[in-house]
Amino acid sequence: MTPRDASDENDGSRWSDLERPPLNVTSLRRGLVREGGLWSGVEVVRRTGSTNGDLVALAAAGKAAEGAVLVAEEQTAGRGRLDRQWTAPARSGLFFSVFLRPAEVPVDRWGWLPLLTGVAVATGLSRAAGVDTALKWPNDLLVTVGGEERKAGGILAERAGGDGVVIGVGVNVTLRADELPVPGAGSLALAGAVSTDRDPLLRAVLRALEEWYGRWRSADGDAAGCGLQETYAAGCATLGRLVRAELPGERAVVGEAVAVDGDGRLVLATEDGVREPVGAGDIVHLRPA
Repeated sequence: MTPRDASDENDGSRWSDLERPPLNVTSLRRGLVREGGLWSGVEVVRRTGSTNGDLVALAAAGKAAEGAVLVAEEQTAGRGRLDRQWTAPARSGLFFSVFLRPAEVPVDRWGWLPLLTGVAVATGLSRAAGVDTALKWPNDLLVTVGGEERKAGGILAERAGGDGVVIGVGVNVTLRADELPVPGAGSLALAGAVSTDRDPLLRAVLRALEEWYGRWRSADGDAAGCGLQETYAAGCATLGRLVRAELPGERAVVGEAVAVDGDGRLVLATEDGVREPVGAGDIVHLRPA
């Protein structure tokens, strides 16, 4: 199976926006795929519906090795949490998915993978783009634009192939103000990034992901033991805020976000003195940190 509309080196449209050059797949492979490393292959396609959908299908067919990376220059049906659509102009961001098989880690600890990926994305972008980022629990990347907190990226994890997980990442890199899909969106460029060259940005993110994934696996998924829980909490913009958790079943809980527990759940302290852990839901920040 091949993702739809694979890139063609002779396609003149690849250079239709000179401010947004295509990714250099040869350079990416040279910098990321190495013996003994996590990344087993890097593929870049010009356009597809969803890199997550494509990689999940490849994993289900037994055609994806752990460490497979699929990158799209443009996604026409990218998805965020709760099946929200993610759209952006071609070559304006990083849109990619990776396939992981943490077989030695108990499945009940796999819920840390989206949070781990968030830490890796924030770490890599801080190093390569020089942008201060924060994480909104559970899987949004925030930047500051004009003194206002904006969402510049998101993460989506899906089980795949019976024993693996596909993690998709979308980050707005060069979107201009008039291209933002919603008022609360942002981009690295609008946040004052010192670099918006997507090749080194992607390499930095994937290297940070390889590092954190290796530490987490070596600790058998113990987020506290490998430092992941502490690092995530330190970069989480949700903690210390009054929030509303919109939960499945049309239930909502309002409280102060006081901790991220050992299972990666957000712990809310409610007005009636109850500490309620939230494992899944939509979080709305009700006041600044």
